[in-house]
Amino acid sequence: MSLRLFRPVILNCIDGYNRDTFKADLSAGVTVGIVALPLAMAFAIASGVPPQAGIITAIITGFFVSLLGGSRFQIAGPTGAYIVIVYGIVSEYGFANLLVCTMASGCLLFLMGFMRLGALIRFIPVAIVIGFTNGIAVLIMLSQVKEFLGLSVTLPDEFFAKLQVIFENIGSINLHAVILSTICVLAIWFWPSRGIVTTGSVLKAQGEQLLPDKENEGGVIDTTLRATRFLVHQTLAHTARGWRLMARIPAPIGVLVLASLLVAVLKPMGFSVETIGTRFDGGIPQGFPPLQFPEFSWESLRRLASPTVTIALLGAIESLLSARVADAQTDDRHDPNQELMAQGIANIVVPFFGGIPATGAIARTATNIRAGAKTPIAGMIHSLALLLIILIAAPLASFIPLAALCAILVIVSINMGDWHAFYRMRQFPVNYRIILLATFIVTVIFDLTLAVEIGLVLASLFFIFRVANLTRIERLALEKLPPGVSAYRLSGSLFFGAVGKIEPLMDHRISTAHIVILDMHYVLDIDDTGLDALSSLQKALKKRDGYLVLCDVNETVRENMERTGFVREVLGEDHIVDDVAAAVAIVQS
Repeated sequence: MSLRLFRPVILNCIDGYNRDTFKADLSAGVTVGIVALPLAMAFAIASGVPPQAGIITAIITGFFVSLLGGSRFQIAGPTGAYIVIVYGIVSEYGFANLLVCTMASGCLLFLMGFMRLGALIRFIPVAIVIGFTNGIAVLIMLSQVKEFLGLSVTLPDEFFAKLQVIFENIGSINLHAVILSTICVLAIWFWPSRGIVTTGSVLKAQGEQLLPDKENEGGVIDTTLRATRFLVHQTLAHTARGWRLMARIPAPIGVLVLASLLVAVLKPMGFSVETIGTRFDGGIPQGFPPLQFPEFSWESLRRLASPTVTIALLGAIESLLSARVADAQTDDRHDPNQELMAQGIANIVVPFFGGIPATGAIARTATNIRAGAKTPIAGMIHSLALLLIILIAAPLASFIPLAALCAILVIVSINMGDWHAFYRMRQFPVNYRIILLATFIVTVIFDLTLAVEIGLVLASLFFIFRVANLTRIERLALEKLPPGVSAYRLSGSLFFGAVGKIEPLMDHRISTAHIVILDMHYVLDIDDTGLDALSSLQKALKKRDGYLVLCDVNETVRENMERTGFVREVLGEDHIVDDVAAAVAIVQS
């Protein structure tokens, strides 16, 4: 394979790479690694696999996508979009078949990139993307109801069956889990942000104004008042400093640590919630997993064809969407085909270590940019940081309550959905609303694959209808036309959806003309169905002892006619002329 076909963007970053650039990449990589840790565990558990599968996936795919990808800032790993798909595959086919499915989807992704199909992903209408993204967000929220309420049940895959099981067991909720989940959701949502830090700075400034006036020190200012002012000043200053410190800690990590400490303190008092250690015996293994070869059979691959295509398509859409978001934030430009090939290689490799499907993660990519990353080396450092964490601190993960991970996923699902799109729908045409709502409803109630298929079919039908309406045929009022001759101007695109516009000319009950002139100057394109319709019109006119004359045909349409033999075998070279005047001259002769 030549470098022209396979050239990772990291090769463009080697020139000029220096110590300052490495420091920026190191800081960003460590920051993203800390942020990715709780997300990887949460996505894995919600997908029905052990938490270490999510961490290993983040390590391997993050490293390979950064090393071989086409985006400078892309961070890959498990994402919320895959939760529903992976959970369904594990439930129906087992974890071993999930590994096979991941490898097969990786092969499809690589082939899509190798065949230069990356740009085609952009042809998927935004209504479909919003519809199934919002649908997935709803399904993630619904899947976390069990952990949020502390229910000890197994939720089925089907939407209405899942609701039924939840309502049937609503009386057996764990109040401790509900309280902890609620606290964690609120803590993540209101975690110190820049605005709160700014508020803290204002409070500190106000506190400084409360300091005693040095000119009046020992004078009229009462000693008690001076001491009170000083105490308030110190309290506000320490509060502002605390807000700044908390703002530097990613919200998921801070909440996991605080929730784990809270559970440990309250456990002797009877506070009981499920943790990673109680759900998964032994917690997270300390160390990198050994190489393993998934069991493969053509029969299992045949049964997994549909979910494999779904994983590949969703991975392509999300990874390229994430790369486009990164481009918009950095004024950069990614290579979509190189990115797909890197995503494919990463998903081929990760099953050998027990990993799950992965793609570009928009939130982690945005964090990487905000943290000051300069090159893809930041993504590779993010993977090494995760690896170092599981080598050193893996046993500590056993104390993490599942309610805290549930809270993280609830916030992720809220943030991943474009909920304002439902309100803005009234600003868009009916076809946009139908596509978005149909994709959303089918995603939630039935299946993601079916939702994308229905969305694409609806989008195609609406597009065909819209383009067909742009095709016009109007009668030309020409002087000195012999009896039985009609002239028309055709405009637009003569394709399979618009051939009905010229069919009335073939019906002798509607048109009695035996010679028809078609001015095709404004015909932009013609497909095989359009050429077949013109052939049928020529045959119909021949039966009336007439013929068809085409004039002012543009170059693209003329090439299609000659390529198919229409001009030579059906119409005749002398019946395709330069302009209307030449056509009139033919019928008058």
